[in-house]
Amino acid sequence: MKRRYIYPVLIISVSIGFYYFEDYLDKKEVNFSDPGVEASVFSFFYLPSSTTGIVVSHSHYSLSYSEKHEQPEWVAYELKKEHLSKNEFKRPFFEIDKKIRSSSADWRNYKNSGYDKGHLCPAADRRFTYKAFEETFLTSNISPQNHKFNAGIWNLLEQKTRYWATIYNNVYVITGGILETDLKTIGYEAVSVPEYFYKIILDMSSEEPKMIGFLIPHEDSDKKLSDFVVPVDRIEKLTGIDFFPKLDDVVEDRLEASSNDQEWKF
Repeated sequence: MKRRYIYPVLIISVSIGFYYFEDYLDKKEVNFSDPGVEASVFSFFYLPSSTTGIVVSHSHYSLSYSEKHEQPEWVAYELKKEHLSKNEFKRPFFEIDKKIRSSSADWRNYKNSGYDKGHLCPAADRRFTYKAFEETFLTSNISPQNHKFNAGIWNLLEQKTRYWATIYNNVYVITGGILETDLKTIGYEAVSVPEYFYKIILDMSSEEPKMIGFLIPHEDSDKKLSDFVVPVDRIEKLTGIDFFPKLDDVVEDRLEASSNDQEWKF
């Protein structure tokens, strides 16, 4: 082939290759943060399944986004003892998550709604750097929460999770709202208001792993946290999510069927 034809052919071939590669990524519906794959994906080995196919991995947590409900169906992250810090950072503004192609809900949906912008990966769990702290202020990481619920029983559970990370060195956390049909909505994008929220915590630090699940009505409560402990199997049935598909099946079945809270230090 003459040299004058080689370069145009190469350019066309490369362009076609990039086109099909980008199309492949679009169909995968999965986004990964760059360049910190090690810090984002592999730091949470036990990622749940996704019912929406829209899984986004940020540097310090991952999520599965529900376009129908304009919020995540789950947020997952590893909380290590060394992550816990008393750093006091200025709270940034909430921002739309640009990694979600359909765009996460605008924070203005919450304005004058009567609901808090409730973090699912708490900002207090990511105070070890400002970048990690700031990353929790994406609207793909929030759900509408009644203020008394957010500042009350839910806040107590978040504090207890940090306590467990301290005494067990590191725990895996998965949390979200129960996203059902016919939920109340807020804002011009119809952000769903869950009637229940869940949190699942896995401790793999010892030879005998343990797991605990919480299912809490979205309302103010003065009950004990232990009153809301349920088998993780129950949360899976409500959500359609397989929370720990990478666990050994025998271990997974045993842990997810248990509602025993005696192994956890309350």
